[in-house]
Amino acid sequence: MKKVIALLPMKGVSERVPNKNIKDFNGSPLYHVTLKNLLKSKYIDNVVINTDSEELKTDIRKHFGANVQIRDRKQEICGNYISMNKILEDDIHSVESDIYLQTHSTNPLLKTETIDRAIEKMISVLERGENDSVFSVTKVQKRFYNADGTPMNHDPKMLTTQHLKPIYEENSCFYLFTKESFKSNNGRIGVNPFMFEIDKIESTDIDEPEDFKIAQVLYNITVN
Repeated sequence: MKKVIALLPMKGVSERVPNKNIKDFNGSPLYHVTLKNLLKSKYIDNVVINTDSEELKTDIRKHFGANVQIRDRKQEICGNYISMNKILEDDIHSVESDIYLQTHSTNPLLKTETIDRAIEKMISVLERGENDSVFSVTKVQKRFYNADGTPMNHDPKMLTTQHLKPIYEENSCFYLFTKESFKSNNGRIGVNPFMFEIDKIESTDIDEPEDFKIAQVLYNITVN
């Protein structure tokens, strides 16, 4: 069985939604939802949280104890303009694993079952040599336009959307990669990735204040 480590990086300061990671989400800090789902996975051996927040570290120790490995974020990779790949690079150099799964605390509707299916897919494509990484996407079949008003992906005379060729949005819910695939493309998406489709509700991401409200409503409808 391949070793799988989940990476859940979290910073203390968020600009658009203040204190987003520890903001109350249906009675507990937002990050608790994602972390609990990771801990329920039948494949994940350990969860590593790379953070610069003392408040987060205290809360993690209080509620999750030895089930989670906390890594103090290095000063040189702190700040709002640091690439996530720099943080992940630091983690994978310090924590050995066959497969790494990176996700965000801002995807509270992502299910453990989906995480496990994605890990199974990653194991499968690696064994067959078909792909070197997996990342989550959402299928979109809508009419898009360029900035100059010209159609991007459709004929304006055709008003139906069901026949449009779908495009796929990188929804940032999760990324699966190996140390080798990370090095090959300098990032969490390798040179030959598999796009793992998930539905729009599960891919809900909290980025703006209104997203938080939408996610809470959807969570209560679909999970509770």
